[in-house]
Amino acid sequence: MTRRVHEVMTRNPVTVERLTSLAEAARVMRDAGIGDVLVVDQGRLCGILTDRDLVVRGLAEDCDPAETTVQAICSAEPRTVGPDDHVDEAVDLMRRHALRRLPVRNGSGELVGIVTLGDLEVERDPGSPLAAIAAAEEARDRDR
Repeated sequence: MTRRVHEVMTRNPVTVERLTSLAEAARVMRDAGIGDVLVVDQGRLCGILTDRDLVVRGLAEDCDPAETTVQAICSAEPRTVGPDDHVDEAVDLMRRHALRRLPVRNGSGELVGIVTLGDLEVERDPGSPLAAIAAAEEARDRDR
């Protein structure tokens, strides 16, 4: 039987408001031990910001981390999946659009999780090198 996204996703994704500074978003990622945050406007998803975005779109472009908001450099309107979507659908969407993470929204648009390439690799091939890395990262994050 095909598994559903809610079975493999990370629940309670970390979010920041769209007017949060890059510096604060970086601190949030550091403190949570994660490489991305979902950008929201009054609780509604409006973007996703990764640690790579901070470097490539922020620092490399000489943006002031204390003054620039996440809204200015995040990927706006990210593709999403639903918690009851099949894992295969999430994999296909990630493959077609070269994505590493997908926010998960329920039918009313509320953020309920995030599914990552690592989550899906652990699901599809628990013995793969990527799955081993993802499991090690999860263990490290739990120990913090």
